[in-house]
Amino acid sequence: IQHSSGCHPQSLQSSGLIRHQRTHTGEKPYTCAECGKGFRQSSDLAEHHRTHTGEKPYTCGDCGQSFARPSNLVHHRRTHASNRVFCCLECGKSFQHSTSLSRHRKTHTGEKPYRCPECGDNFSQSSNLLTHQRSHTLEKPYKCPDCGRSFNRASNLLQHQQTHTLIEQKPHVCGECGKAFQRNEHLVTHQRIHTGERPFSCEDCGRAFSQSSQLVSHRRVHTGEKPYACSECGKHFVRRAGLARHMLTHGGERPHHCGQCNKRFSQSQDLSRHQRSHTGERHPEGSVLGLLTASLQTRQRKWPYQAISFPIYASFSYSSLGFSSAFPLKMSKAK
Repeated sequence: IQHSSGCHPQSLQSSGLIRHQRTHTGEKPYTCAECGKGFRQSSDLAEHHRTHTGEKPYTCGDCGQSFARPSNLVHHRRTHASNRVFCCLECGKSFQHSTSLSRHRKTHTGEKPYRCPECGDNFSQSSNLLTHQRSHTLEKPYKCPDCGRSFNRASNLLQHQQTHTLIEQKPHVCGECGKAFQRNEHLVTHQRIHTGERPFSCEDCGRAFSQSSQLVSHRRVHTGEKPYACSECGKHFVRRAGLARHMLTHGGERPHHCGQCNKRFSQSQDLSRHQRSHTGERHPEGSVLGLLTASLQTRQRKWPYQAISFPIYASFSYSSLGFSSAFPLKMSKAK
């Protein structure tokens, strides 16, 4: 038997050799009577013919779904199998479908092809964009069957539904405000908000706290420890929340937007400062300068024609530094 040039088939039977030679000659002797398409093997013609007849002889033993090709059945069987075949080369996470892997890959590449036409925010998945757009349309499609309250996210509805079974899940209830907890020790910690008890004291400045974790965080003011480091620039922070706010400056994310002009900011305090440009408020109510300004305005209303100098005594509470002090500030009205 003379073999085809360019390959070396091993121990081929005569029928197998004939089929193999057709890969070189391009011969397709089996023709479909319906559409005229040609095939090299009779089995290929039989499989193709099912596209005309609608026959699906390959049935899944788990769910009964049928398929025209055995390869389609193999692909479908993966949805029932526990092993996941599509693996991410970056982190090793595995998925059942290639489309799921493609969506996941965007978390590594940073690709965000879905853009909101209202505000310009970008998203990696179309579903995230749809959820975000509800913040503009105020649509709330997820309704609680128990009380009728609606939500814009399914996760928010699930979280809300837990409040209906709160007594079963969280048996320890605060007698002051009704808040419930799973563990009694969490209730004890919470009740200190109402009693004002602060059993954890700082040895350096004497400041007291209701929770030990607050004392640990405060102690870093004295030690200078900054355990939370930014992976982008290496800057360190005393608190995890400080690092989280800082990370927004790298990602370009600006979740806080002004309701007046729609300008966006990465941090809430930047938004607060900006909003004062709309209200005309120079100093926020409750701040030191705000209190001084209010005091001066009150005195000017009471003595509008009096050109005198008077002291203003302000009590400053530096809670972040752990001490308080009162001292006079001398201010004079213009003569």
